[in-house]
Amino acid sequence: MAEVKEVTEIRRFYSNINTDTLEKILYRMIKEKNGSGIIPIFVSTVPWLLFLFSEPLQKFLLKDGMFGAIVFALFFVILLSTSVILHFREKAWASFHIAIIKDILAKEKI
Repeated sequence: MAEVKEVTEIRRFYSNINTDTLEKILYRMIKEKNGSGIIPIFVSTVPWLLFLFSEPLQKFLLKDGMFGAIVFALFFVILLSTSVILHFREKAWASFHIAIIKDILAKEKI
């Protein structure tokens, strides 16, 4: 029931804001939703960057055995996973607020 309570509180908050300000918040939320595209760029370009420098990177990471490579791979996978999870959470959060704001604006225009 905490989720329902949260939705109710957010809806109540937006309902108490005038239409002009609510529209500005909507525009900002749309910008937030569309602006969180840096993570997919990161996910797609960093592996290519590592590939370009694979030989020097391999020499550096493997100079003391496999330990450096394992630590690097683990760090990279954790960073990548965290970034992707945050990306989708932010998009979901923005979509949630956009839907509530659009609903309120639609009811005000009737």
